[in-house]
Amino acid sequence: MQAFTLLTGLVAPLDRANVDTDAIIPKQFLKSIYRTGFGPNLFDEWRYLDYGEPGQDCRHRPLNPEFFLNQARYQNAQILLAQHNFGCGSSREHAPWALLDYGFRALIAPSFADIFYNNCCKNGILPIVLPEETVDTLFKAVAATPGYQLTVDLAKQTVTTPSGAAFNFTLDAFRKNCLLNGLDDIGLTLQYANEIKAYEARRKPEAPWLFSTITHNPV
Repeated sequence: MQAFTLLTGLVAPLDRANVDTDAIIPKQFLKSIYRTGFGPNLFDEWRYLDYGEPGQDCRHRPLNPEFFLNQARYQNAQILLAQHNFGCGSSREHAPWALLDYGFRALIAPSFADIFYNNCCKNGILPIVLPEETVDTLFKAVAATPGYQLTVDLAKQTVTTPSGAAFNFTLDAFRKNCLLNGLDDIGLTLQYANEIKAYEARRKPEAPWLFSTITHNPV
């Protein structure tokens, strides 16, 4: 996965609490196991005025002009500002896939659903928990300032405003290391590729049946 180190990006506000994963990526779009292609259907039921179907060309669908992603001032945003319990509901990993495919690399909220939080970290998205008062201050700043940007420094674990105010956030050492180095579960395993190969070479003479190819004869 793509590493996360330092990001200065445009902030887009979603001022709703308890946004569940079915709102982030509706169930009808969960037919693919690939991590790309979900961006056009992010927040589909709020973003468009019609009902979305898999494989539909979203470029020709009617947009909801009131929804923040459809407003010119928030185009190409990389930081999503949200409210309490963001990512609740089902555990679908497609939710962070859709956010990442759209272009979001960092999420800021007072709280996240646990499974969603973990899935974000495993897919290169940094979920940042800040106090409710701080998040409310950021919402007001975003509303008052078109083009409002924040700088997120994962190494220092800070979120810095254009005025220079810095807010600290916490992240456990394991998740931080994975994000900084772009290591998902597969990447973590591949760090031990040489050891795995050495074990297989040693184990094969001892238990050759574990490495044999099984063929099934048709009935």
